[in-house]
Amino acid sequence: MSTLKIVYFAWVRERVGKAEEEVVPPDSVKTVADLIGWLGERGEEYAHAFEHPKSIRAAIDKSHVQPGTSIAGAREIAFFPPMTGG
Repeated sequence: MSTLKIVYFAWVRERVGKAEEEVVPPDSVKTVADLIGWLGERGEEYAHAFEHPKSIRAAIDKSHVQPGTSIAGAREIAFFPPMTGG
């Protein structure tokens, strides 16, 4: 797999401790859900940020996606909490 830019927003960013980073996930990481699982194993701060994966939303190259979406060909993946409107 090639390098992915990961961007974190709101409390996900606060828990991870950084706004963005570049990662090279293992070949076994094929979907957004796989990526969340892999990121959650990278250390205590990631485990805390991704401890409730159903509360995390994701976007691939600025388009909202579901957890089962393939990350093949993605350049940027963003993670953020659910948004409320008003």
